[in-house]
Amino acid sequence: MKSKILASAVATLFVVAGATPVSAEVVITQKAKKFDKKKISIKKGESVKFVNADSIAHNIHSRSSNGKFDLGVSKPGTSTSKVFDKAGKFKVRCAIHPKMKITVKVN
Repeated sequence: MKSKILASAVATLFVVAGATPVSAEVVITQKAKKFDKKKISIKKGESVKFVNADSIAHNIHSRSSNGKFDLGVSKPGTSTSKVFDKAGKFKVRCAIHPKMKITVKVN
């Protein structure tokens, strides 16, 4: 109950101050050479945090025509985030393990 009251107070503060609330962040875990989800849907401006909970390195990238990116090598125990500021469907993969795939739909 206290957390709902606090969240409401923070939301009211943003409205009163005329500020934009901080974007949400979706967490995707990588383990056993897999993403923990096959597809997700987020809103434009939200970010996805890729957590490497695996014992090996990964390299998150997308070659989607609406927004190519490469987050570089992520060592075990680290994480990296990507803000999706364009709408569309992004096919995200690991450059090291091509069978690792997730689709990010941005509305």
